[in-house]
Amino acid sequence: MRARILAVPLLVASSLLAASCGGGSSDDPITQVMKQPRYTSANSQWSMVVMDAVTGETLAALQPDVLSFTGSVRKLYSVGSALNTIGADHRFETPVYRNGALDASGKLTGDLILKASGDLTFGGRQKPDGTIDFTDFDHNEARAFDGAILTPEDPLTAVNQLAQQVRAAGITSVSGDVIVDDRLFDAFRVPNGNVLISPILVNENVIDVTLAPTSAGQPGQLDWRPRTSAMTMQGTTLTTAASSAADIVTSGDAFDEGPLSCLAAPGCHGTISGEASLATSATIPMGYTSPLVGNNLYVSNLRVEDPPSFARTAFIDALARAGVTVSAPAVQPNDRNRLPSAQSYTSATQVASFTSLPYSEIAKLILKVSLNTGANLSLMYQGLAQGARTVDAALVTERQYLTGTLGIDGAGFNFPTNGSGSPDSRASARTTATLLTVMSRLPIYPVYRDALSILGIDGSLAAIGRDVVGKEHIRVKSGATVTNGQMIAMNMAGYMDAKSGRRLAYALFVNNAGPVEALTDTLAVFDDEAKILGIIWARY
Repeated sequence: MRARILAVPLLVASSLLAASCGGGSSDDPITQVMKQPRYTSANSQWSMVVMDAVTGETLAALQPDVLSFTGSVRKLYSVGSALNTIGADHRFETPVYRNGALDASGKLTGDLILKASGDLTFGGRQKPDGTIDFTDFDHNEARAFDGAILTPEDPLTAVNQLAQQVRAAGITSVSGDVIVDDRLFDAFRVPNGNVLISPILVNENVIDVTLAPTSAGQPGQLDWRPRTSAMTMQGTTLTTAASSAADIVTSGDAFDEGPLSCLAAPGCHGTISGEASLATSATIPMGYTSPLVGNNLYVSNLRVEDPPSFARTAFIDALARAGVTVSAPAVQPNDRNRLPSAQSYTSATQVASFTSLPYSEIAKLILKVSLNTGANLSLMYQGLAQGARTVDAALVTERQYLTGTLGIDGAGFNFPTNGSGSPDSRASARTTATLLTVMSRLPIYPVYRDALSILGIDGSLAAIGRDVVGKEHIRVKSGATVTNGQMIAMNMAGYMDAKSGRRLAYALFVNNAGPVEALTDTLAVFDDEAKILGIIWARY
Protein backbone atom coordinates (compact mmCIF):
# COMPACT_ATOMS: atom_id res chain seq x y z
CA MET A 1 0.00 0.00 0.00
CA ARG A 2 1.41 3.37 -0.99
CA ALA A 3 2.17 5.77 1.85
CA ARG A 4 0.09 8.92 1.78
CA ILE A 5 1.90 12.13 0.87
CA LEU A 6 1.39 14.92 3.40
CA ALA A 7 0.69 18.08 1.44
CA VAL A 8 2.13 21.34 2.83
CA PRO A 9 -0.05 24.41 2.23
CA LEU A 10 1.78 26.93 0.06
CA LEU A 11 1.15 29.86 2.40
CA VAL A 12 2.90 28.03 5.22
CA ALA A 13 5.66 26.93 2.85
CA SER A 14 6.16 30.51 1.69
CA SER A 15 6.69 31.86 5.16
CA LEU A 16 9.09 29.09 6.10
CA LEU A 17 11.07 29.59 2.93
CA ALA A 18 11.20 33.34 3.44
CA ALA A 19 12.52 32.90 6.95
CA SER A 20 15.25 30.51 5.88
CA CYS A 21 16.28 32.41 2.77
CA GLY A 22 16.02 35.92 4.12
CA GLY A 23 13.52 37.13 1.52
CA GLY A 24 9.99 38.55 1.70
CA SER A 25 7.22 36.01 2.08
CA SER A 26 5.55 36.90 -1.22
CA ASP A 27 8.29 38.75 -3.11
CA ASP A 28 11.00 36.12 -2.80
CA PRO A 29 11.59 34.73 -6.32
CA ILE A 30 11.78 31.14 -5.09
CA THR A 31 8.40 31.53 -3.41
CA GLN A 32 6.97 33.02 -6.59
CA VAL A 33 7.96 29.91 -8.54
CA MET A 34 6.43 27.62 -5.92
CA LYS A 35 3.18 29.62 -5.77
CA GLN A 36 2.34 29.32 -9.46
CA PRO A 37 -1.21 28.12 -10.16
CA ARG A 38 0.06 24.70 -11.30
CA TYR A 39 1.22 24.01 -7.74
CA THR A 40 -1.36 25.86 -5.66
CA SER A 41 -4.22 24.10 -7.44
CA ALA A 42 -2.60 20.70 -6.84
CA ASN A 43 -1.75 21.52 -3.20
CA SER A 44 1.82 20.55 -4.04
CA GLN A 45 4.30 19.57 -1.35
CA TRP A 46 7.59 21.44 -1.67
CA SER A 47 10.63 20.67 0.44
CA MET A 48 14.16 21.96 0.12
CA VAL A 49 17.52 22.03 1.88
CA VAL A 50 20.64 23.90 0.80
CA MET A 51 23.86 23.11 2.69
CA ASP A 52 27.39 24.40 2.59
CA ALA A 53 29.05 21.11 1.66
CA VAL A 54 32.32 22.09 3.34
CA THR A 55 31.00 23.23 6.72
CA GLY A 56 27.68 21.36 6.80
CA GLU A 57 25.84 24.60 7.60
CA THR A 58 22.21 24.66 6.48
CA LEU A 59 21.70 27.80 4.43
CA ALA A 60 18.04 27.28 3.48
CA ALA A 61 15.35 24.87 4.57
CA LEU A 62 11.73 24.33 3.66
CA GLN A 63 9.92 21.39 5.24
CA PRO A 64 13.32 19.65 5.40
CA ASP A 65 12.24 16.52 7.28
CA VAL A 66 9.09 15.58 5.38
CA LEU A 67 9.53 12.19 3.68
CA SER A 68 8.99 12.76 -0.02
CA PHE A 69 8.77 10.30 -2.86
CA THR A 70 12.21 10.47 -4.43
CA GLY A 71 11.81 9.13 -7.95
CA SER A 72 15.27 8.62 -9.40
CA VAL A 73 16.96 10.86 -6.85
CA ARG A 74 17.10 7.57 -4.96
CA LYS A 75 19.95 6.57 -7.35
CA LEU A 76 22.24 8.97 -5.45
CA TYR A 77 22.07 6.51 -2.57
CA SER A 78 22.49 3.25 -4.49
CA VAL A 79 25.28 4.45 -6.76
CA GLY A 80 27.02 6.33 -3.94
CA SER A 81 27.00 3.22 -1.75
CA ALA A 82 28.34 1.07 -4.59
CA LEU A 83 31.12 3.55 -5.42
CA ASN A 84 32.26 3.48 -1.82
CA THR A 85 31.86 -0.28 -1.43
CA ILE A 86 33.37 -1.77 -4.60
CA GLY A 87 35.41 1.27 -5.66
CA ALA A 88 35.52 3.49 -8.72
CA ASP A 89 38.21 1.33 -10.35
CA HIS A 90 36.34 -1.95 -10.03
CA ARG A 91 36.00 -3.84 -13.31
CA PHE A 92 33.61 -6.70 -13.95
CA GLU A 93 35.24 -9.88 -15.26
CA THR A 94 33.01 -12.21 -17.29
CA PRO A 95 34.90 -15.49 -17.83
CA VAL A 96 34.14 -18.53 -19.98
CA TYR A 97 35.05 -22.04 -18.79
CA ARG A 98 35.07 -25.43 -20.39
CA ASN A 99 33.45 -28.22 -18.39
CA GLY A 100 34.88 -31.27 -20.10
CA ALA A 101 37.92 -32.61 -21.91
CA LEU A 102 39.46 -30.92 -24.94
CA ASP A 103 41.15 -33.24 -27.43
CA ALA A 104 43.90 -32.52 -29.92
CA SER A 105 41.43 -31.93 -32.75
CA GLY A 106 39.78 -29.06 -30.86
CA LYS A 107 36.66 -30.97 -29.83
CA LEU A 108 35.31 -30.13 -26.38
CA THR A 109 33.47 -33.14 -25.00
CA GLY A 110 31.29 -31.34 -22.53
CA ASP A 111 29.86 -27.86 -22.01
CA LEU A 112 31.04 -24.31 -22.44
CA ILE A 113 29.98 -22.01 -19.58
CA LEU A 114 29.72 -18.23 -19.60
CA LYS A 115 29.78 -17.02 -15.98
CA ALA A 116 27.74 -13.82 -15.56
CA SER A 117 29.36 -11.00 -13.60
CA GLY A 118 26.57 -8.41 -13.49
CA ASP A 119 28.32 -6.28 -16.15
CA LEU A 120 25.70 -3.66 -17.05
CA THR A 121 26.91 -2.77 -20.55
CA PHE A 122 28.95 -5.90 -21.43
CA GLY A 123 31.00 -3.95 -23.98
CA GLY A 124 28.01 -2.45 -25.73
CA ARG A 125 28.84 1.20 -24.96
CA GLN A 126 32.63 1.08 -24.81
CA LYS A 127 34.30 3.78 -26.90
CA PRO A 128 37.82 3.35 -28.32
CA ASP A 129 39.22 5.82 -25.78
CA GLY A 130 38.08 3.65 -22.87
CA THR A 131 35.12 5.79 -21.82
CA ILE A 132 31.44 4.96 -21.84
CA ASP A 133 29.06 6.21 -24.51
CA PHE A 134 25.60 7.63 -23.86
CA THR A 135 23.19 10.05 -25.49
CA ASP A 136 20.85 12.65 -24.07
CA PHE A 137 17.92 10.43 -25.12
CA ASP A 138 18.83 6.91 -24.01
CA HIS A 139 17.50 3.82 -25.75
CA ASN A 140 16.20 2.38 -22.46
CA GLU A 141 13.75 5.30 -22.35
CA ALA A 142 12.69 5.06 -26.00
CA ARG A 143 9.06 4.37 -25.09
CA ALA A 144 8.90 7.16 -22.52
CA PHE A 145 10.54 9.65 -24.91
CA ASP A 146 8.68 8.37 -27.96
CA GLY A 147 12.12 7.98 -29.53
CA ALA A 148 15.83 7.77 -28.73
CA ILE A 149 19.30 8.44 -30.06
CA LEU A 150 21.23 5.16 -30.30
CA THR A 151 24.92 4.91 -29.54
CA PRO A 152 26.97 3.48 -32.43
CA GLU A 153 28.74 0.70 -30.51
CA ASP A 154 27.91 -2.95 -31.24
CA PRO A 155 25.88 -4.49 -28.37
CA LEU A 156 27.40 -7.88 -29.26
CA THR A 157 30.96 -6.68 -28.61
CA ALA A 158 31.57 -8.85 -25.55
CA VAL A 159 30.15 -12.12 -26.87
CA ASN A 160 32.07 -11.64 -30.13
CA GLN A 161 35.34 -11.11 -28.27
CA LEU A 162 34.69 -14.08 -25.98
CA ALA A 163 33.92 -16.30 -28.96
CA GLN A 164 37.16 -15.30 -30.67
CA GLN A 165 39.10 -16.10 -27.50
CA VAL A 166 37.40 -19.51 -27.27
CA ARG A 167 38.54 -20.27 -30.80
CA ALA A 168 42.04 -19.00 -30.01
CA ALA A 169 42.12 -21.39 -27.04
CA GLY A 170 41.94 -24.25 -29.54
CA ILE A 171 38.25 -25.12 -29.31
CA THR A 172 36.63 -25.77 -32.68
CA SER A 173 33.53 -27.71 -31.60
CA VAL A 174 31.42 -28.24 -28.49
CA SER A 175 29.67 -31.60 -28.20
CA GLY A 176 27.58 -30.57 -25.23
CA ASP A 177 25.76 -27.33 -24.50
CA VAL A 178 26.52 -23.67 -23.95
CA ILE A 179 25.25 -22.49 -20.58
CA VAL A 180 25.05 -19.10 -18.89
CA ASP A 181 25.82 -19.34 -15.18
CA ASP A 182 23.56 -16.63 -13.74
CA ARG A 183 23.95 -17.63 -10.09
CA LEU A 184 25.76 -14.44 -9.05
CA PHE A 185 22.57 -13.22 -7.37
CA ASP A 186 18.90 -14.13 -7.42
CA ALA A 187 17.18 -12.30 -10.26
CA PHE A 188 14.35 -10.04 -9.12
CA ARG A 189 11.68 -7.73 -10.46
CA VAL A 190 11.26 -4.10 -9.54
CA PRO A 191 7.83 -2.49 -9.26
CA ASN A 192 8.76 0.29 -11.67
CA GLY A 193 7.65 -1.37 -14.91
CA ASN A 194 7.97 -4.90 -13.50
CA VAL A 195 11.46 -5.03 -15.05
CA LEU A 196 13.58 -8.13 -14.41
CA ILE A 197 17.05 -7.45 -12.97
CA SER A 198 19.45 -10.22 -13.97
CA PRO A 199 23.21 -10.88 -13.56
CA ILE A 200 23.56 -11.30 -17.34
CA LEU A 201 22.83 -8.48 -19.78
CA VAL A 202 23.17 -8.07 -23.52
CA ASN A 203 22.26 -4.57 -24.76
CA GLU A 204 21.00 -3.94 -21.22
CA ASN A 205 18.38 -6.61 -21.96
CA VAL A 206 16.40 -4.62 -24.50
CA ILE A 207 16.04 -5.05 -28.26
CA ASP A 208 16.16 -1.76 -30.14
CA VAL A 209 13.68 -1.52 -33.03
CA THR A 210 14.11 1.20 -35.64
CA LEU A 211 12.10 2.34 -38.66
CA ALA A 212 13.17 4.93 -41.21
CA PRO A 213 11.17 6.31 -44.15
CA THR A 214 12.24 5.51 -47.70
CA SER A 215 10.15 6.72 -50.68
CA ALA A 216 6.43 7.44 -50.61
CA GLY A 217 4.46 4.27 -51.28
CA GLN A 218 7.40 2.01 -50.42
CA PRO A 219 8.03 -0.01 -47.25
CA GLY A 220 10.01 1.71 -44.52
CA GLN A 221 13.47 0.53 -43.55
CA LEU A 222 12.92 -1.75 -40.56
CA ASP A 223 15.83 -2.89 -38.42
CA TRP A 224 16.57 -4.13 -34.91
CA ARG A 225 19.54 -4.84 -32.70
CA PRO A 226 21.13 -6.96 -31.48
CA ARG A 227 20.54 -9.35 -34.35
CA THR A 228 20.51 -12.94 -33.03
CA SER A 229 18.86 -16.26 -33.82
CA ALA A 230 16.54 -15.67 -30.88
CA MET A 231 14.03 -13.41 -32.63
CA THR A 232 12.99 -11.49 -35.70
CA MET A 233 10.58 -8.65 -36.35
CA GLN A 234 7.44 -9.16 -38.40
CA GLY A 235 4.78 -6.87 -39.80
CA THR A 236 4.42 -4.53 -42.76
CA THR A 237 5.46 -0.91 -43.01
CA LEU A 238 4.65 1.87 -45.45
CA THR A 239 6.29 5.20 -46.17
CA THR A 240 3.63 7.86 -46.60
CA ALA A 241 3.50 11.49 -47.74
CA ALA A 242 5.32 14.09 -45.70
CA SER A 243 2.05 15.71 -44.66
CA SER A 244 0.70 12.50 -43.03
CA ALA A 245 1.03 11.35 -39.43
CA ALA A 246 3.13 8.43 -38.18
CA ASP A 247 1.21 5.38 -36.94
CA ILE A 248 3.66 2.90 -35.40
CA VAL A 249 3.38 0.37 -32.58
CA THR A 250 6.14 -2.04 -31.62
CA SER A 251 4.82 -4.98 -29.64
CA GLY A 252 6.04 -8.18 -28.08
CA ASP A 253 3.84 -10.83 -26.56
CA ALA A 254 0.17 -10.73 -27.57
CA PHE A 255 0.27 -7.08 -28.68
CA ASP A 256 1.86 -6.14 -25.34
CA GLU A 257 4.07 -3.12 -25.97
CA GLY A 258 6.86 -4.08 -23.58
CA PRO A 259 7.98 -7.64 -22.90
CA LEU A 260 9.22 -10.38 -25.18
CA SER A 261 9.00 -13.72 -23.36
CA CYS A 262 9.39 -16.22 -26.22
CA LEU A 263 13.14 -15.88 -26.75
CA ALA A 264 13.97 -19.45 -25.73
CA ALA A 265 11.61 -20.97 -28.33
CA PRO A 266 12.13 -21.13 -32.12
CA GLY A 267 10.07 -18.69 -34.17
CA CYS A 268 10.01 -15.90 -31.59
CA HIS A 269 9.15 -12.52 -33.05
CA GLY A 270 8.18 -9.02 -32.21
CA THR A 271 5.69 -7.13 -34.33
CA ILE A 272 5.62 -3.68 -35.87
CA SER A 273 2.19 -2.46 -36.90
CA GLY A 274 -0.24 0.39 -36.85
CA GLU A 275 -2.14 1.23 -33.71
CA ALA A 276 -5.38 -0.40 -34.83
CA SER A 277 -4.22 -4.04 -34.85
CA LEU A 278 -1.36 -6.39 -35.56
CA ALA A 279 -2.63 -6.70 -39.13
CA THR A 280 -2.40 -2.96 -39.82
CA SER A 281 0.68 -1.59 -41.54
CA ALA A 282 2.92 0.77 -39.60
CA THR A 283 3.14 4.06 -41.47
CA ILE A 284 6.00 6.56 -41.32
CA PRO A 285 5.93 9.80 -43.33
CA MET A 286 8.65 11.17 -45.54
CA GLY A 287 10.78 13.58 -43.53
CA TYR A 288 9.72 11.94 -40.24
CA THR A 289 10.99 13.68 -37.11
CA SER A 290 10.77 12.13 -33.65
CA PRO A 291 8.53 14.49 -31.62
CA LEU A 292 10.79 15.10 -28.59
CA VAL A 293 14.13 13.71 -29.65
CA GLY A 294 14.21 15.52 -32.98
CA ASN A 295 16.05 12.89 -35.07
CA ASN A 296 14.65 11.34 -38.25
CA LEU A 297 14.51 7.77 -37.01
CA TYR A 298 11.69 6.01 -35.17
CA VAL A 299 13.18 4.13 -32.21
CA SER A 300 11.40 1.84 -29.78
CA ASN A 301 12.39 -1.27 -27.85
CA LEU A 302 11.26 -4.65 -26.61
CA ARG A 303 12.23 -5.95 -23.20
CA VAL A 304 14.11 -9.25 -22.90
CA GLU A 305 12.21 -11.39 -20.40
CA ASP A 306 14.63 -14.36 -20.37
CA PRO A 307 18.13 -12.82 -20.20
CA PRO A 308 20.12 -16.06 -19.69
CA SER A 309 18.53 -17.80 -22.67
CA PHE A 310 18.91 -14.68 -24.82
CA ALA A 311 22.60 -14.31 -23.88
CA ARG A 312 23.15 -18.02 -24.53
CA THR A 313 21.80 -17.70 -28.06
CA ALA A 314 23.84 -14.55 -28.70
CA PHE A 315 26.99 -16.36 -27.56
CA ILE A 316 26.32 -19.44 -29.69
CA ASP A 317 25.77 -17.19 -32.71
CA ALA A 318 29.08 -15.46 -31.96
CA LEU A 319 30.84 -18.82 -31.63
CA ALA A 320 29.57 -19.80 -35.07
CA ARG A 321 30.95 -16.56 -36.52
CA ALA A 322 34.30 -17.35 -34.88
CA GLY A 323 34.42 -20.85 -36.36
CA VAL A 324 33.27 -22.86 -33.33
CA THR A 325 30.39 -25.30 -33.86
CA VAL A 326 27.99 -26.23 -31.07
CA SER A 327 25.91 -29.40 -31.23
CA ALA A 328 23.10 -28.00 -29.06
CA PRO A 329 20.45 -25.84 -30.78
CA ALA A 330 21.12 -22.13 -30.63
CA VAL A 331 17.58 -21.39 -29.49
CA GLN A 332 16.43 -23.27 -26.42
CA PRO A 333 16.12 -22.54 -22.69
CA ASN A 334 19.32 -21.98 -20.75
CA ASP A 335 19.84 -25.19 -18.75
CA ARG A 336 21.05 -24.23 -15.28
CA ASN A 337 20.68 -27.85 -14.16
CA ARG A 338 23.82 -28.74 -16.14
CA LEU A 339 25.98 -26.27 -14.23
CA PRO A 340 28.76 -27.64 -12.06
CA SER A 341 29.43 -26.54 -8.50
CA ALA A 342 30.27 -22.85 -8.28
CA GLN A 343 33.54 -23.86 -6.59
CA SER A 344 34.63 -26.07 -9.48
CA TYR A 345 35.84 -23.29 -11.78
CA THR A 346 39.62 -23.07 -12.09
CA SER A 347 42.13 -21.06 -14.09
CA ALA A 348 43.10 -24.28 -15.89
CA THR A 349 39.63 -24.56 -17.44
CA GLN A 350 39.14 -20.86 -18.22
CA VAL A 351 39.22 -20.28 -21.97
CA ALA A 352 38.12 -16.65 -22.29
CA SER A 353 37.34 -13.51 -20.32
CA PHE A 354 35.84 -10.08 -20.97
CA THR A 355 36.75 -7.10 -18.79
CA SER A 356 34.37 -4.16 -18.37
CA LEU A 357 35.10 -0.48 -18.14
CA PRO A 358 35.72 0.74 -14.56
CA TYR A 359 32.67 1.26 -12.39
CA SER A 360 33.37 5.02 -12.44
CA GLU A 361 32.32 5.03 -16.11
CA ILE A 362 29.31 2.81 -15.44
CA ALA A 363 28.21 5.11 -12.60
CA LYS A 364 28.39 8.02 -15.01
CA LEU A 365 26.04 6.24 -17.39
CA ILE A 366 23.60 5.34 -14.61
CA LEU A 367 23.34 8.83 -13.15
CA LYS A 368 23.55 10.93 -16.29
CA VAL A 369 20.78 9.07 -18.15
CA SER A 370 19.00 7.77 -15.01
CA LEU A 371 19.36 4.12 -15.98
CA ASN A 372 17.08 2.11 -13.69
CA THR A 373 18.63 -1.26 -14.48
CA GLY A 374 22.06 0.08 -13.58
CA ALA A 375 20.87 1.52 -10.27
CA ASN A 376 19.35 -1.81 -9.28
CA LEU A 377 22.53 -3.62 -10.24
CA SER A 378 24.44 -1.08 -8.12
CA LEU A 379 22.27 -1.99 -5.17
CA MET A 380 23.31 -5.60 -5.73
CA TYR A 381 27.01 -4.72 -6.18
CA GLN A 382 27.24 -3.29 -2.68
CA GLY A 383 25.13 -6.16 -1.37
CA LEU A 384 27.35 -8.80 -2.98
CA ALA A 385 30.41 -7.14 -1.47
CA GLN A 386 28.82 -7.84 1.91
CA GLY A 387 27.53 -11.34 1.17
CA ALA A 388 23.97 -10.43 0.14
CA ARG A 389 22.62 -12.37 -2.86
CA THR A 390 18.98 -11.29 -2.81
CA VAL A 391 17.51 -7.85 -3.28
CA ASP A 392 15.94 -7.91 0.20
CA ALA A 393 19.30 -8.71 1.77
CA ALA A 394 21.02 -6.03 -0.33
CA LEU A 395 18.51 -3.42 0.85
CA VAL A 396 19.41 -4.35 4.43
CA THR A 397 23.15 -4.06 3.86
CA GLU A 398 22.66 -0.75 2.04
CA ARG A 399 20.72 0.69 4.97
CA GLN A 400 23.39 -0.54 7.37
CA TYR A 401 26.07 1.09 5.26
CA LEU A 402 24.25 4.40 4.92
CA THR A 403 23.36 4.67 8.61
CA GLY A 404 26.42 2.99 10.09
CA THR A 405 29.39 3.90 7.92
CA LEU A 406 28.15 7.19 6.46
CA GLY A 407 26.12 8.24 9.52
CA ILE A 408 22.93 9.06 7.59
CA ASP A 409 19.77 9.39 9.70
CA GLY A 410 17.77 6.19 9.16
CA ALA A 411 14.51 8.01 9.93
CA GLY A 412 15.12 10.21 6.90
CA PHE A 413 14.75 7.56 4.20
CA ASN A 414 12.74 4.46 3.37
CA PHE A 415 13.68 2.30 0.38
CA PRO A 416 11.47 -0.81 0.59
CA THR A 417 11.81 -2.52 -2.79
CA ASN A 418 14.48 -1.31 -5.22
CA GLY A 419 17.58 0.71 -5.99
CA SER A 420 16.21 2.96 -8.72
CA GLY A 421 13.48 4.88 -6.89
CA SER A 422 9.98 4.67 -8.25
CA PRO A 423 7.33 4.13 -7.15
CA ASP A 424 7.81 3.73 -3.40
CA SER A 425 11.22 5.09 -2.31
CA ARG A 426 11.02 8.08 0.04
CA ALA A 427 13.57 10.39 1.65
CA SER A 428 13.69 13.82 3.22
CA ALA A 429 15.43 16.79 1.66
CA ARG A 430 17.65 17.12 4.72
CA THR A 431 18.79 13.49 4.56
CA THR A 432 19.49 13.72 0.84
CA ALA A 433 21.49 16.93 1.19
CA THR A 434 23.34 15.35 4.12
CA LEU A 435 24.24 12.32 2.00
CA LEU A 436 25.64 14.64 -0.67
CA THR A 437 27.58 16.59 1.94
CA VAL A 438 29.08 13.44 3.43
CA MET A 439 30.00 12.12 -0.02
CA SER A 440 31.71 15.44 -0.86
CA ARG A 441 34.21 14.81 1.95
CA LEU A 442 35.23 11.35 0.74
CA PRO A 443 37.96 10.45 -1.78
CA ILE A 444 35.27 9.21 -4.18
CA TYR A 445 33.69 12.68 -4.44
CA PRO A 446 35.17 13.79 -7.81
CA VAL A 447 33.90 10.61 -9.50
CA TYR A 448 30.49 10.90 -7.83
CA ARG A 449 30.09 14.58 -8.73
CA ASP A 450 31.24 14.14 -12.32
CA ALA A 451 28.72 11.33 -12.83
CA LEU A 452 25.84 13.79 -12.41
CA SER A 453 24.19 15.63 -15.28
CA ILE A 454 25.21 19.23 -15.87
CA LEU A 455 22.08 21.36 -15.93
CA GLY A 456 21.10 22.34 -19.47
CA ILE A 457 24.15 20.67 -20.97
CA ASP A 458 24.18 16.87 -20.87
CA GLY A 459 22.42 13.67 -19.87
CA SER A 460 18.76 13.57 -18.97
CA LEU A 461 18.80 17.31 -18.20
CA ALA A 462 20.35 18.54 -21.44
CA ALA A 463 17.10 20.23 -22.45
CA ILE A 464 16.26 21.60 -18.98
CA GLY A 465 17.28 25.00 -17.64
CA ARG A 466 19.15 26.11 -20.74
CA ASP A 467 18.53 29.77 -19.91
CA VAL A 468 19.58 29.48 -16.26
CA VAL A 469 22.55 31.67 -15.43
CA GLY A 470 25.26 29.57 -13.82
CA LYS A 471 23.88 26.30 -15.16
CA GLU A 472 27.33 25.01 -16.07
CA HIS A 473 28.18 25.05 -12.34
CA ILE A 474 25.13 23.01 -11.30
CA ARG A 475 25.25 19.21 -11.12
CA VAL A 476 21.90 17.47 -10.87
CA LYS A 477 20.30 14.09 -10.36
CA SER A 478 16.65 14.46 -11.27
CA GLY A 479 13.82 12.11 -10.43
CA ALA A 480 10.29 11.79 -11.73
CA THR A 481 7.43 9.49 -10.81
CA VAL A 482 4.27 9.80 -12.89
CA THR A 483 1.38 7.54 -11.90
CA ASN A 484 -2.18 7.52 -13.23
CA GLY A 485 -1.63 10.80 -15.03
CA GLN A 486 -0.32 12.59 -11.94
CA MET A 487 3.16 13.92 -11.22
CA ILE A 488 3.79 12.17 -7.90
CA ALA A 489 7.43 13.22 -7.63
CA MET A 490 9.44 15.77 -9.63
CA ASN A 491 12.75 16.26 -7.83
CA MET A 492 16.32 17.50 -8.16
CA ALA A 493 19.36 17.05 -5.93
CA GLY A 494 23.08 17.47 -6.37
CA TYR A 495 25.93 19.94 -6.11
CA MET A 496 26.70 23.41 -7.30
CA ASP A 497 29.71 25.70 -7.15
CA ALA A 498 27.82 28.85 -6.24
CA LYS A 499 28.59 32.30 -7.58
CA SER A 500 30.29 33.11 -4.28
CA GLY A 501 32.66 30.18 -4.68
CA ARG A 502 30.93 28.04 -2.07
CA ARG A 503 30.41 24.36 -2.74
CA LEU A 504 26.74 23.63 -2.06
CA ALA A 505 24.81 20.41 -1.65
CA TYR A 506 21.08 20.70 -2.19
CA ALA A 507 17.84 18.74 -2.43
CA LEU A 508 14.74 20.27 -4.03
CA PHE A 509 11.59 18.14 -4.02
CA VAL A 510 8.04 18.72 -5.21
CA ASN A 511 5.49 15.96 -4.69
CA ASN A 512 1.96 16.12 -6.09
CA ALA A 513 2.90 18.51 -8.88
CA GLY A 514 -0.40 18.10 -10.70
CA PRO A 515 -1.75 16.28 -13.75
CA VAL A 516 0.17 15.30 -16.87
CA GLU A 517 -1.56 15.89 -20.17
CA ALA A 518 1.64 15.83 -22.22
CA LEU A 519 5.35 15.30 -21.70
CA THR A 520 5.75 19.09 -21.78
CA ASP A 521 4.04 19.22 -18.36
CA THR A 522 6.90 17.31 -16.72
CA LEU A 523 9.47 19.39 -18.57
CA ALA A 524 7.78 22.57 -17.32
CA VAL A 525 8.07 21.44 -13.69
CA PHE A 526 11.73 20.57 -14.14
CA ASP A 527 12.29 23.97 -15.74
CA ASP A 528 10.69 25.62 -12.71
CA GLU A 529 13.04 23.73 -10.42
CA ALA A 530 15.97 24.72 -12.64
CA LYS A 531 14.96 28.38 -12.14
CA ILE A 532 15.08 27.85 -8.39
CA LEU A 533 18.54 26.30 -8.67
CA GLY A 534 19.70 29.34 -10.64
CA ILE A 535 18.42 31.63 -7.87
CA ILE A 536 20.25 29.55 -5.26
CA TRP A 537 23.45 29.64 -7.34
CA ALA A 538 23.38 33.44 -7.46
CA ARG A 539 22.22 33.94 -3.86
CA TYR A 540 24.77 31.89 -1.97
